[in-house]
Amino acid sequence: MRIRDATEDDLPAILAIYNHAILTSNAVYTETPATIEDRRAWLVARRAQNFPALVAEDDDILGFASFGEFRPWPGYAATVEHSVFVLKTAQRRGVGTALVQRLIDEARRRDKHVMIAGIDAENAASIAMHRKLGFTEAGVLRQVARKFGRWLDLVLMQRAV
Repeated sequence: MRIRDATEDDLPAILAIYNHAILTSNAVYTETPATIEDRRAWLVARRAQNFPALVAEDDDILGFASFGEFRPWPGYAATVEHSVFVLKTAQRRGVGTALVQRLIDEARRRDKHVMIAGIDAENAASIAMHRKLGFTEAGVLRQVARKFGRWLDLVLMQRAV
């Protein structure tokens, strides 16, 4: 497996992974699938703000990850919030761990101080992976989102880099 910067050519695979998460899980708090234009705008924005957008690949794209600003005010400039998505058939093979570890390295390289993860409270695998990578629970925001007709809790985890 190789981790590298995402390119425009990766967008169809990124879109497929992202939309699968939207349609089948609580990993993204929306029920509306994204479009290729949405993902293109996301990649352009990440590049313009000097934030990483990474993919993990072997023969195919196995997952992608990125971080961006946590909140838009200057006092938060050293804090970033990240996301990681892994192809269903590649889950539990270390892809997410490798992508988040690379994001930690990228955050250090960019002089960031803290990384934040917002994880659906029912996503035990992601919470465990983040704990393994040194993230600790900072709190739970109860019933802050709705999806599939249910209220959802959001676990916030953080790690100094």
